Amino acid sequence: MLSVISYPVFALSIVFSLVLSSSLFPVGWFEFRPEWLGLMVFYWTFRAPAQFGILLAWCLGLLLDVLEATPLGVNALAMGVIAFLVLTIHQRLRMYPLPQQCLMVFLLLGINQMLVHFIKQTLGAGDSGFSYLWPALTSAIVWPVLCVLLDNLNRKLG
Repeated sequence: MLSVISYPVFALSIVFSLVLSSSLFPVGWFEFRPEWLGLMVFYWTFRAPAQFGILLAWCLGLLLDVLEATPLGVNALAMGVIAFLVLTIHQRLRMYPLPQQCLMVFLLLGINQMLVHFIKQTLGAGDSGFSYLWPALTSAIVWPVLCVLLDNLNRKLG
């Protein structure tokens, strides 16, 4: 756990993740795009559980709902669930090496993707299959780079 949190790094990482989450990607690559906001919720809940909690994650998910024009509350619920799950296991998660953390990122963001997919299916979306899990896999691949980058930025500016 970080002893000092750099709030400019926190704010910029959240804004950057929202921009990446709502930016346009080529049609063939869209399903492989990492879940950027989910990664930031995971990271900040993991690193600063006292400052970043379920309510802030829910508000960010609500903002993502507005940005993506999805039904209001879908991403808010999913981000709140991610924050809750990370908060429940963050003591154990701190002891895991980076490859095990990648596995946990895949599992928790996979739960996030399944929850969003289930709600969208309930509301009438026509996606089928397991292609909705690709963002969880690419997020797990991006996790080590993101974690090291944000840790270094936070240490230098914090």
